This record gives sequence, structure tokens and C-alpha cells, in this order.
Amino acid sequence: MRNRLITGILVVLVTALFAGCGNSPEVQAEKQGEEIWFGEQLYEYGDIAKNSDGACSFTFTNIGDEAIVISQVRASCGCTVPSWPKEPVEPGDSGMIRVVYNTAISGPFYKSINVYSTAANSPVKLYVKGKVIPAA
Repeated sequence: MRNRLITGILVVLVTALFAGCGNSPEVQAEKQGEEIWFGEQLYEYGDIAKNSDGACSFTFTNIGDEAIVISQVRASCGCTVPSWPKEPVEPGDSGMIRVVYNTAISGPFYKSINVYSTAANSPVKLYVKGKVIPAA
């Protein structure tokens, strides 16, 4: 009885695993109704030196059928400053959200950035995470 239960669970897990295979992340996102797709939604700085360059970027692609306009990108606090393209992003085109974290502030951080656009899956939440360490 126990062996059948374990076998049944394994069959379900393997089936679920292979059900998602063969589809790129973009195809899976499109099936979920997403129109703006970010390859990564978390940027991990790791340990970063105090007063060093805190810039990073998030690349996105318009996987919808119409141009997307990013109307606003809002960070959770003033220590994180985003910039974004102001012109429409056509279907199939990519763009970049640039984020600069203020590394003058020592200690761990985990900040969010909301991307508001005309896409169906707006807003999209991005994150930056790391630890600013004092210079030795």
C-alpha cells in the first residue's frame, strides 16, 4: 500500500514537471496573460562596498500585441532611484529599467520597485537586495 502511494505521488510530480517543459519563460508568461515580461525580477547585489556604484538594470520585453507605455516606476523609498524609457515599447521590442541604490547607507536592504504601464499585468514588482558593508 505504501509503495503504491509513493509511486502515485512520484507519477504526479513527474507529470507536473514535464507539463511545463518545452515552453520558454516568455511562452509561459504569455499563456498567463502577461504582456510585459521581465527576465529577472530580483537583483541581488550581495555584499557591496559603501559609497560604491549601486546601479543595476532589469530588462523587459513586450510580449503583447500592442505597444506598451510605462507611465511610472515607483520605488519603495527615496534611497532607490529608478529610470525608464518614456517612449512606447512596440510588440517584440525590449527595454530596460535602471535602478540606482544609495550605497552611502550601511547595512542590509531589500527594496521594491513597482512598474506601472499599459500592459495587462501592470503593475509588475521588481526587487533589489543586498548588504552595504563599510570600507575596510
